[in-house]
Amino acid sequence: MTARLPVLLVALTAAALLLSRLPDASAAPASAATARFAELAGDVRTSDGHSYGTRDDSGRTMDAAQIVQAADGMYLAVYHTTLGDGRFHAALATSADLRTWTRRHDFGAGTSQPSLAADDRGGYVLAYEKDPDNHIAVRGYPDLDALLTGTAEHAFDAPLTLSRCAEGTPDITAVHDGTVELTGHYRAECDNDRQLRAVLTDFRTWHARPDQRLDRALESWGTAGNIGDRSALELGGGELVLVEGQRWQNDFGSWRTYAYDPATGRADRLGLRTHGGSRAFANPSAALITDPAGHPALLVSLFVPREESAPGESGELVYWREL
Repeated sequence: MTARLPVLLVALTAAALLLSRLPDASAAPASAATARFAELAGDVRTSDGHSYGTRDDSGRTMDAAQIVQAADGMYLAVYHTTLGDGRFHAALATSADLRTWTRRHDFGAGTSQPSLAADDRGGYVLAYEKDPDNHIAVRGYPDLDALLTGTAEHAFDAPLTLSRCAEGTPDITAVHDGTVELTGHYRAECDNDRQLRAVLTDFRTWHARPDQRLDRALESWGTAGNIGDRSALELGGGELVLVEGQRWQNDFGSWRTYAYDPATGRADRLGLRTHGGSRAFANPSAALITDPAGHPALLVSLFVPREESAPGESGELVYWREL
């Protein structure tokens, strides 16, 4: 054992040196869309509005919030909170100004990481991760009133097909003609989270497959931990996907946000800047909206872990930049 110590020390030193040399920022943007996102949303200090540690009117933290805008201009947020029962509760809240939120419905214990999208029939589709046996659950609502009261018309709980341990963090990318397209993650070999793409047809037929191309894009940045939540966005005529990557497993301070270009399979690491200098960011989400002042804007929400956060900045960060 003593004879092996010098060899072990050399290996550990080499590994530390390699990690220290991993890239911290993109030398050249992956695409015009990823560059445009970095320009608009890279610095919270230049935003047209922001809110750190966002909570709803009952005091619940709005962790992993995803925000969309209804046809009447009202903002809808889906998010989760860990409550006194020790479990996640996903909820829906509404707002007129992106700062004050009124909780409208709780989707129950064991629901988390929700994603919301309008369908092409005047209704909404909601997806979330559900435990036990962490899996993706999808619910369909015929109209806004049904969504606000949690009265689902259709329900589907997806089977675990890529991992026997967990599949979750859904993001709805399209809804059309009874077909719901989603992305998510699966617990690869019951160890690290990796990416998946899935299609649900008529709330009956489910098909999921790994998205190894996206995994490779973040692994090239030295992401050895989980690759989790993501959000698709069309910006400046191009598509991009915001995605969280964890450099080291179980290290919440090592979460970073990336902008992935599906066309080239490359990703930029976003050098996000806050007022206080927080360094870790997770659960990215973005949407194009009309802001409270009536201007077209890019809306971004990020979860700032307590680890590597500046004073007063941990929790859900919501900010927007006019276009």
